[in-house]
Amino acid sequence: MYEIKINQTAHPKAKPTDESKLGFGRIFSDHMLLIDYQEGLGWHDARVMPYGPLALDPACSVLHYGQEIFEGAKCYRTESGFNLFRIRDNFERMNRSAERMGMAQMPIELYMESLRALLALDKEWTPRQAGTSLYIRPTMIATEPFLGVSAAQNYLYYVILSPSGAYYAGGLAPVAIFVEDQLVRAVRGGVGFAKTGGNYAASILASARAKHEGYAQVMWLDGVEQRYVEEVGSMNMMFVYEGKKIVTPALNGSILQGITRDSVMKLAAHLGYEVEERRLAIDEVLADARGGKLTEAFGTGTAAVVSPVNLIAYKGDKVAIGDGNIGKVTQQLYDMLTGIQTGIVADPFGWITHV
Repeated sequence: MYEIKINQTAHPKAKPTDESKLGFGRIFSDHMLLIDYQEGLGWHDARVMPYGPLALDPACSVLHYGQEIFEGAKCYRTESGFNLFRIRDNFERMNRSAERMGMAQMPIELYMESLRALLALDKEWTPRQAGTSLYIRPTMIATEPFLGVSAAQNYLYYVILSPSGAYYAGGLAPVAIFVEDQLVRAVRGGVGFAKTGGNYAASILASARAKHEGYAQVMWLDGVEQRYVEEVGSMNMMFVYEGKKIVTPALNGSILQGITRDSVMKLAAHLGYEVEERRLAIDEVLADARGGKLTEAFGTGTAAVVSPVNLIAYKGDKVAIGDGNIGKVTQQLYDMLTGIQTGIVADPFGWITHV
């Protein structure tokens, strides 16, 4: 057991009343969790306190050299209470990100106990409407006030909570994506597999350009040959062949090891689909789509769960996927996975933690 101090707010905020207008990441609950780290002392001073600004020295290394990592998870309201989905996997991945970024790792049980303490106060911020959730954002930043390029000796871990609306308020509509053939997001040996802010910052320019041209997301190719499919936006990518087989790019050191990706793969195999991880060239993908072998495509991630794709644009060519609607396999996987998360469907994998 860890000591976690509780400082409950004396001025609770009004919770949103119209859950159709929640959006994503703009509304925050009453409290936040903070834990400090100091070299030689370890993790200490765990506390839940009223949500508010952080006080940081202008010389903090996170502000200069980007020593920062984060995670994304969700709490779901069910008929009998509240569910967390594969939360230990999130924290295990956070430790892998910390290792790659030269940052302090944290015991999994401290992650878990401190999150439970925060949710004990704020889980009622979890919205009720179908498709909504309480988004959980654990973050770790380097706080040592030092301008040298080296691993910091001080870190702050904190967690904030955000009630989030249904990702698909108007239904699970497929989107068109643009294949980026100039800029690259990450390379093997870099930090592409870690959830660190720099990965996402590197994607912003291409995403803005794609959206200006009318595309919802950017499909990233490998950073060496710019030939092999890696991620789409901030999601992993899946391709369905003839309604029977699901192919996804193999993890190679520059692709994020997505928890939703892994969940979809395990669930698909459980449902009887063949699942394959391998290198997948963009030319092969487009040829298979034109020939009718590739019948569905979708991204996977925490926010959307799955995001169906009905068109891929590459070097001036636009190739349709399937009949333009969400595919049968994509819909089945979405329904099953969200059903497990919200307690509607039985969990055969032990993925759910009740809070």
